[in-house]
This record gives sequence, C-alpha cells and structure tokens, in this order.
Amino acid sequence: MQADNAVRVSVDIGGTFTDLHLYDPATDRTLAWKTPSTPSDPSVGLIHGLKGITELAGLGVSDIGLILHGSTIATNAVLERKLPRGALITTQGFRDVLEIGRHIRRDVYTLRAEPRSLLIPRQWRFGITERIKADGTVLQPLDEGALNTVIDQLIDSDIDTVAIVFLHGYRNPIHEQRAAEIIRHRAPDISVTTSYLSSPEIREFERTSTTVLNALLRPVISGYLERLSARLDESGIDAALYLVQSNGGLATPEDAARLPAKLLLSGPAGGAMAMAALSKRHDMPNLVGFDMGGTSSDISVVRDGQIGETTESSIDGLPVRLPMVEIRTIGAGGGSIARLESSALRVGPISAGAEPGPVCYQRGGTEPTVTDANAVLGRIDAEAFKTGGMELDIGIAAAAVEKLIAGPLGYETSAAAAGILDVATANMAGAIRLSLFEKGADPVDFALAPFGGAAGLHACAVAQELGIEKIVFPANASTLSALGILQADLRYDLSESLLMPAAEEAVDALAGAVDSLRKQASRLLADNGFSGESQRIEFSCDMRYRGQAFELATPWSQMSEGVATVDVNALQQLVAGFHALHEERFAHASPQDAAEIVTVRAVGIGLLGKSGLNSTGPGSQEPGSQEQGTHSASAAVNGATVADSRRHRRLYLDGRECEVPCLHRDSLLPGVAALPGPLIIEENYTVLLLLEGWTVRVIDNGDLLCERVLA
Repeated sequence: MQADNAVRVSVDIGGTFTDLHLYDPATDRTLAWKTPSTPSDPSVGLIHGLKGITELAGLGVSDIGLILHGSTIATNAVLERKLPRGALITTQGFRDVLEIGRHIRRDVYTLRAEPRSLLIPRQWRFGITERIKADGTVLQPLDEGALNTVIDQLIDSDIDTVAIVFLHGYRNPIHEQRAAEIIRHRAPDISVTTSYLSSPEIREFERTSTTVLNALLRPVISGYLERLSARLDESGIDAALYLVQSNGGLATPEDAARLPAKLLLSGPAGGAMAMAALSKRHDMPNLVGFDMGGTSSDISVVRDGQIGETTESSIDGLPVRLPMVEIRTIGAGGGSIARLESSALRVGPISAGAEPGPVCYQRGGTEPTVTDANAVLGRIDAEAFKTGGMELDIGIAAAAVEKLIAGPLGYETSAAAAGILDVATANMAGAIRLSLFEKGADPVDFALAPFGGAAGLHACAVAQELGIEKIVFPANASTLSALGILQADLRYDLSESLLMPAAEEAVDALAGAVDSLRKQASRLLADNGFSGESQRIEFSCDMRYRGQAFELATPWSQMSEGVATVDVNALQQLVAGFHALHEERFAHASPQDAAEIVTVRAVGIGLLGKSGLNSTGPGSQEPGSQEQGTHSASAAVNGATVADSRRHRRLYLDGRECEVPCLHRDSLLPGVAALPGPLIIEENYTVLLLLEGWTVRVIDNGDLLCERVLA
C-alpha cells in the first residue's frame, strides 16, 4: 500500500459525472477520464470509469493497486433525507438537546425561532437514568432495566440504527459501552453508534448532532461499500481501497463504515487538496480555490502553504464537530436562477438544478440562469455543447431573459444578461472576501485558482472585484478534485477534551494526553502497514481566553517534530502561538489574560508513496498528444510558437459587442509569450474567458498563469 510502484486511481463521484485520474509510475503519466454517474448505484459508474481509464492507459483493471475514492454519497443522503429510521438514547432530561440547540437566531428581530432541522423525531428520542460527572466519575449507574424497555420499543418500531449519547461520555465511556453491548446482544440487526467513538469532545449539542448524523449514515455507507466490494470482485479488481474524508485524508473502508460522518465533505476536500498541491508547485503560498459548478460554488483557502481546517462545521443546518477542510459554499453556480424581487435583481441561491436545468438546455426550464446569461452573451458556444451530446437553444434563453428581467427593468436583453453576471460575480467575490477577512487576510495578497465547469468564465471578473492580480488556471480544471485526491494520505484524527488552564500545573495532565494520543495514532497507523518514516504525527490544541465561548485550533509544532517532551517551555511556546494566532485572526490579543486548553488533538498520517507523481498538462496527456483535441500547423504569434487554431467569436463585453479570438487550450504551448485579452480559451468540459487588461501564458505542468496588466 505504501509502495511507489502501485498504479493508483482516484475517483470523485459527483451528481452528474464521475471523474477519475490514473497515475502509472512505470510511465510517470497521469491520465484523466470522465464518465456519467449512476445515481441509483454509484458503484456502477465507478466500475465503468475504472475500465475506461485503464483502457486509455493501456492497462488492465487487474493492474490497479490503489483506489482512492471521494464522493458526495454521504452529503446527498443527508440533503435529500434518504436516511434510515433512527433513534437516540441519551441521559434522562436531555432528549430535547437537538431541538434546544444553541439558541442561535439568524434573524435577531423575529418573534419566532427558525424551525430546526431534526433528523430524529421526539417519539424516537429516549432518556435513560444514568449520570457521569464532568470529571469522569460515576454519579448514577446505568438503569439497565429502563434500557431494556427502550430496546423493546426500538424493535417494535423497526428502528434501523441508534445513537447513544450520554452526558460526559467523552470523559468516561463506561455507560455508553455497556448500553451498546446490551443493544447489540438483544437486537443484533440494529446498527449502534456511540458518541465516545464518533465525537469524543466537550459540548453535548454538537456531540449529539455529530453522533446522530454518524448513526444515520452508517447503514447508507455500509450498504454502498458492500455493493462496491462485490462489483470490484466481479470485475477482477484486487486493489487496496481508501475513502476520502472531509479532512482531506484517507480512511480504510472499515473506518469509513464505522465513522461515515467523516465523509460529508469528501468530494470538495479533493479540490482543496489540489489547491495545496498547486500552491506548492508554483511557490504561491497564498491561494484561493474557486470551484464553481452547476448549483453552488465552493471556496477553499491555502494560506502560507497550508489548507484551512476547522473542527466544527455544519451541513444543511446540522452541526458536525469533526476536523474538516474549511470550505465555504454559496448558492452561486451555473444553474443559479435570476429573478426580480421588488424591482431588484437577485441571483441564487435557488437553482434550476440538473432537471429541468437552465432554459437553454431545452429540458423545461423557464427561469433564466447564470448559464443562460453566459449563452446570451456569446460566452458559451452552442456548437461545442452539441459535440458533447447536448444542443443549446440560445434563442429561448434570450427570450426568458427579455421576458422576466430585461422587459420589466426597461433594459436591452444583452445588458440585462450582463447584469445577471455582475450580480453573480458580486455574490462570489463577497463570499471569497468573507472567507479571507475571517482569517485576517487581504484578497490582494492572494492568487485565484478557478476550477470546475463554470469558474473559468467568471474568474477574471471575480478577481477584478477583489483586487486580485494573479489567476492560476489549473490543467484538468473540470476533473481537478479527482486529481487532488491523488495527493492524499491515510489520516486518523484523535482528540481528548481536558478543559484546563494553560499553566504550569497542567503540564502533567497535558503530557499524559499527548503521550496517549501519540501511542493511539502510532498503533492505528501500524495496524494499516505504516511504520517508521511512513508515519507522521502532528499535534494542536483548541485554546481560548477564559470566559470565551469559542476556541482557536493552535498548531503545536514542537510536539509534531518528533518525541519532544511536554514541559513548561513547550507549554509556553504553545501559549505564545495562541496569542499570535488570536492577534492574526481578530487583530487583538491579551497576553496578560489567562488562556485555557479545551481539547488536545493529534493527527496520525500514513504517508502513501508518491515519488514522481505529477500531472502532464491539458487533457492529462503528454504534450502534443492527439488523443484529446486536434492540433494544426504551428505559426508565429507575438514572436513565439503556438498552434494556429484561432477563430473568432462575437461576445458582448463591457457594454458592447466585439469579435474575440478563440483558442483551444491544447494549442497553447510552453514557452509562448503571454497572450493578451480579451480571449476565449476552450477545453474539454469548460471555457476560460480572459478579459481585456489580462495576459495569459503556459507555466509548469500545463497550468495557465493570468496576470493583470495595470495601465
């Protein structure tokens, strides 16, 4: 599993397409493949993709040694509420913690609280007499008689899965362990999830929400992995399989089935991993990933060469307290619907989705979308869509914009379509600005990296809105998340909540926690075949000033550099790091005030050999390949050499129509002098629009660098 010689395939299963990348160490090539997804059973599309990409590489499926699998299966199951019948067993008096929540109100002026999203109704939430104190001692023993009565009700109600969350179970899991043992003995067909394994941390609301999500996802993910395993066997594929977690690391199928809530951001995490690799490759430590698809845009930030991470996020309003790549999602995609509200133009978050989709798709859509606006303005080529099996009708898109937007506002159709894009651009730029401001960062210090199907059309406009002067258009933009997954390693996240002052008297307890977590991480990695130099263990602490209600995850580099001893000096360095991080994030710090440690975290990383792993440019083919795209004879352009495949397209730009040169991306060769905008650059599945005042040239790895030319 750690060998550099293994042929590895990464897979990103989306709602419409399944994207794959294959790395063959024998030829040092990375190939891309795209195949339609099969929503009824995603494993079918995955097998089709594995067969297609190995055939492209001149290999057989039996040659695959590693499969790295990311998907939105867990996310979609939650969003679509395609979940099994579940129950919650908790401490007597705490059955309503999911409904009470944190008393957070998005609208502070309303007289009624917003309705809370509840995955388990009250009749299937049960309180049991038991009590563990905050220090872990038993105050009241578990009432096993009451538990057995609840189990009878679970069986009678055909409950499929149950979450067990007892108060302070993270400090002492003895009651959760005993309750799980009894349920498994009496009702072996019911899946059981405990909080001390799912989210062993302080704060009962977030711990309960995370455990419930995990419990409801276990049958979903376990069923999928069983089907996938059977299909892999039938196809003669004997490869090690890993699942991509929300933290950007990999998990074994066994761990993924046990803790499926860790897969909730599996797909977008691949894109963030690609951003980290892109940042390192081009020595751009500050990079903003901008993944624009059909329904939404995902924004990830690489700062000082590191992917942003968080220990708490949410999905559809449901808190998840697990380490995740920090990704902001907004309802601004190609399918975002434009509409008028009180004579004001709004774009998104409502989306036309895949069905019926934008008006120009001719699938029954009637409301204009961002895609329709791009089509009306000439930025999307109907002929290119036709070769992809879809025929666009620009006329009906223009009619929809005229009827619902331009006419009521008294605008020309083209001006109204441009207005739709301006609003969408402002929405996306605002989300990026917020993501950076939250970290105390200025957008002008970052480069933008657009990927996904629609981002290339909007990148220059978004960058201009933010004052960003560099854009990196990555090769394989439409399959970049799958490419990012190739960079992933096995990862275990471990934690222990302590809640103690960051002072000398805490050193012994802190040392015990660090030693325990280090041993756990090392053992888990060794059990999966990782030892010695293939292991890396990193530490951090969630810290706060006394009285604060939130923490900052503070890296503890000294503990991550080997087997350093936890002593007063190490603690002082940790506290100094917290003050500096607080100053950076919030523009102030209080070194004179007492700091607290809430949770100690360890990340165990099993390094998968990746020597020589790279991407080989546009289309993931060797430069000059004829397999994807057609090349013609070369000609001199601006004193350099570029394949002469130019044509022109009429676009509406800056309030007027103009003829814009159009190139295929494969025709841009390394060493070519920078080409000026406006310019359209087409490639498989996406289009790049270079605006006036920008230049573009090919850099390492076939990526394109766009730079703003200031007058």
